[in-house]
Amino acid sequence: MTPRPSHATLQAAAEWYAVLRSGDATPGEKADWQSWLDASSEHRTAWRYIEQISKSFAALQDMPDPMRASESLVEANARVHRRRRALLGIAGLLGVGGLTGLIWRQSPGTLLAWAADYRTGTGEQRDVFLPDGTHVWINTATAFNLAFDGAIREVKLVRGEVFIETAHDATRPFVVSTSEGRLHALGTRFNVLQGDDATLLSVYEGAVEVTLRDSDQRTMVPAGHQIRFTRDRIGWAQEADPAREAWTRGVLIARDITLGEFVEQLQRYRSGHLGVAGEVAGLRVYGSFPLRDTDRAIAMLATVLPVRAHETLPWWVTIVGNQ
Repeated sequence: MTPRPSHATLQAAAEWYAVLRSGDATPGEKADWQSWLDASSEHRTAWRYIEQISKSFAALQDMPDPMRASESLVEANARVHRRRRALLGIAGLLGVGGLTGLIWRQSPGTLLAWAADYRTGTGEQRDVFLPDGTHVWINTATAFNLAFDGAIREVKLVRGEVFIETAHDATRPFVVSTSEGRLHALGTRFNVLQGDDATLLSVYEGAVEVTLRDSDQRTMVPAGHQIRFTRDRIGWAQEADPAREAWTRGVLIARDITLGEFVEQLQRYRSGHLGVAGEVAGLRVYGSFPLRDTDRAIAMLATVLPVRAHETLPWWVTIVGNQ
């Protein structure tokens, strides 16, 4: 996995992008940008992140004269983008937001998500009823497949988050499988969040039995509790977080979390880049915020904290201090 650049490096990349795309960059500024780009691998990673989000630049750092070639590359990049969409049949899934997470980690799950039975894009939420009557709420950037037959009802979560209210079926168990384990639902309302290397299970009614992928460990999680588990380890049970249920109503609940954690959660629902300056990242956040209007959620922060939104580019917003 490519390490995520620091906030300062990402912000510097955004500032350089704004300068170069303004049309007024001087030869000296272009040379300074090239020197900055060549200074470290972290700078180059941050620049690739900018390119992915903007969808306007090709890999300019590989061009002998990147600034002169930029205009022709814009149309070339658009043609490649359209061709990929047609070939892969994933129109609507390659938006700006869909790319922001891919720059840090290219995984086999990405292609699987594009071809999944059920999927949502960045910021999209919906709910569906499965063939057995089970009600599933699908959160942002989520994908899963169904494997229903005469013996079992299985949801195979590829990525993202689902909230499930199971329908009764005395003959076929209901199972959710993730990268880390299998979850056997017992008359249940529960939430499953697939992380990079762990699964978070929150149970609100009934109980769920968890069996790990790489060991014979298993545990029963009753209503009102949640656990995080990896392929070979089960974490301590905690009180179920109301936020893992509130998202089904389009609400982000912040219960004494840091501003950095809040921004990380809100970014899941927003296209483009949303960052936070280090000097305010540790501020504590409380309250309920709208997930379906992230601009409004950001504006609400300024009413409860000494912060403001700094827009470097239309798709690059940073939460900074009020100074």
